[in-house]
Amino acid sequence: MTDAVGLSPSATPPSAGGAEPYRWRWVALFVILAAEVMDLLDSLVTNIAAPAIRQDIGGGESTIQWLGAGYTLAMAIGLITGGRLGDIFGRRRMFMLGAAGFTLGSLACGVAQEPWQLIAARIAQGLLGAVMLPQGFGIMKEIFSPKEQGAAFGMFGPVMGLSTVGGPILAGWLIDADFAGTGWRMIFLINIPLGLFAFIGGRVFLPAQAEGRTVRLDLVGALLAAVGAATVIYPLVQGREHDWPLWAFALLAVGVAVFGVFGWYESRRKAVGADPLVEPSLFAKRGFSGGMVLGLIFFTAMTGFWLTFSLYTQLGLHYSPLKSGLAGVPASVGMVIAFVASQALQRFGRKVMHAGLLVMLAGVLGLMYTLHSQGAGVTPWQTVPALLVTGLGMGLVMAPFFGMVLASVDSHETGSASGTLTAVQQLGGALGSAILGTVFFERLKTADFASAEQFTLWSEIAMLVVVFAAIFLLPKHARPEDGEGAPEGSADAATTVDVRKEGEHQPV
Repeated sequence: MTDAVGLSPSATPPSAGGAEPYRWRWVALFVILAAEVMDLLDSLVTNIAAPAIRQDIGGGESTIQWLGAGYTLAMAIGLITGGRLGDIFGRRRMFMLGAAGFTLGSLACGVAQEPWQLIAARIAQGLLGAVMLPQGFGIMKEIFSPKEQGAAFGMFGPVMGLSTVGGPILAGWLIDADFAGTGWRMIFLINIPLGLFAFIGGRVFLPAQAEGRTVRLDLVGALLAAVGAATVIYPLVQGREHDWPLWAFALLAVGVAVFGVFGWYESRRKAVGADPLVEPSLFAKRGFSGGMVLGLIFFTAMTGFWLTFSLYTQLGLHYSPLKSGLAGVPASVGMVIAFVASQALQRFGRKVMHAGLLVMLAGVLGLMYTLHSQGAGVTPWQTVPALLVTGLGMGLVMAPFFGMVLASVDSHETGSASGTLTAVQQLGGALGSAILGTVFFERLKTADFASAEQFTLWSEIAMLVVVFAAIFLLPKHARPEDGEGAPEGSADAATTVDVRKEGEHQPV
């Protein structure tokens, strides 16, 4: 039996072993891009919509934090095993399952009547998205020849850039337009046609793949990682609302201990010849360990920055959702410019990241000055220079990040390292909502919105200083010019990972 495009369900991947190119590969690319756009939009829109959501269905300040943290935490947990599910059960099957689940999760978000229902639906979106997204990259590497892969992966840049710029504007416009009285709900309901396109397109145009791979899923390791992450994030979000009780600190300690057990278990699993979720040898490499610390703090700072900026513009400056979305556009434009410029700056290696951090620090300080000098009357136009500079800095750090970190790992570790770094990025997003959101709301107990935003920006600056120091732990270059010292295969891995992550989780 063949599928709708004439490929046997057990057929060899179309471009493998010099076979004829897969007929529908470019159509398949747009199906995969639709899934990526769904994820990117859903990671961007909730900060713009959070005040309207809370006004409509209630909930405490922690509800706003959980709208972002729940999604990214679930995504981080799911990504640890999502790619391997495709290896075991088939990438097309897992892509379709993820697309269907993500679409149903979006519908559940759109009809939620209580805060807990919406947060639960967001978590479901994150988990199913983590099943869907990794499959696209595996499929692309199978259906495109090495010569075509550059052009195929290059499509992600413009699409992700447009989504980054347009996502917050779209969210604000949909909320303000209030189509058929849907208000904020339309930001989730709009995923339904995209999800249906991804599901049907996946069935029709993605190649089938042989199943029954020998890779075994490390369920115990996945459970330990999930418990560790959840027991760190939960008290950071909820502790403030309960005036920091003893159980909050106890849970934090448990989370740290669980991560320690996770590291021991993975080492033990490797020792007995089983497949670990994370290669233990990675943590012995200074560049990778430093990259994890750097990435965790940087993405925490970046996500928290945009959460609190969106809250300040809407709650403190009384911008409409659309106006708040437009206010963040200069930073998105700055990041897109930086991504393009970074291609010409690759030879400077980690110096680009250091320069980006300094530019970003200048932008944040400029924003602090603008908000302080203009007060409650500040307009989006007045924040353009500072936000444009901030976005340029963010992009100059993000663009080379994955390539620089992966340059320090061996070829057989690249897959595990890529997945771990992606999960760390998502975990940083959850921590950003938890930590800097908590700093913002804690300051509001004794100060006004302007003071809360200024205090949060100082916290941001402290994090960026740590990131600046951590960059020295990375290799000097992602691809040494003399061809020596770089692990075989790390350049290709960096290209594969960078494409999506450069445009993801940007200003909201």
